[in-house]
Amino acid sequence: MALVAAETRSTSLPLAGRRTRPSSADEKNGTARDRRLAEVLEHAARIFWQKGYEGASMRDLSRVTGMSLAGLYHYFDSKEELLYLIQKHTFTTIMEQLRERLAESGDPEQRVRIFIRNHLEYFLANKEAMKVLTHEDETLKNGRGTRIRYIKKEYYGICLDLMEDLRKTMGLEFSGRLAVLSLFGMINWIYTWHNPQVDADATVLARQMGDIFLRGVLHPVKAQHRKAKRKS
Repeated sequence: MALVAAETRSTSLPLAGRRTRPSSADEKNGTARDRRLAEVLEHAARIFWQKGYEGASMRDLSRVTGMSLAGLYHYFDSKEELLYLIQKHTFTTIMEQLRERLAESGDPEQRVRIFIRNHLEYFLANKEAMKVLTHEDETLKNGRGTRIRYIKKEYYGICLDLMEDLRKTMGLEFSGRLAVLSLFGMINWIYTWHNPQVDADATVLARQMGDIFLRGVLHPVKAQHRKAKRKS
């Protein structure tokens, strides 16, 4: 999946506001830039994870990316911009993947399971970025912090809609907000304990954690069935 376009000073605009169709060379160059940006963000996430955001410097990032310090500053005005791009890329990518997968099913319970699997797969495949996002959650200020909070709110909204669809379809009674926050509390911290040598992969974990979560949500329905059987 293509990397989200970076909001950097190097972004160019069409002359006189006219939009032109990109040539094959432009598309190849764009793909190469996307790959290079992805590499830089991956390196930056690793440095932030190892040294912490405050302990990392642009010189550290220059060293691991193989870019000159001047070249790094040409594309990124500060390490805060790199942190912003890591967060923006992470949340935008995970939502794009989620929407593609949700389009494959109309079943409310299955769609909740798709959400869980998509979340776990991305988190386990990008542990360093996840650690940075979690530990540097409040670092971004002003406009950048606001934009990231908006994206997070959008992601929360997708999950809330899934829960509301499940609740209405099955005639359940529970707080959608409580269900969503409980689910996030369950799946967000997997990177802190998952050990690939002893723990299952994301697919198996998603099924097992989905069972644990959904059985709790669906418990009132089963309880009602048991009461109905006793009365009959």
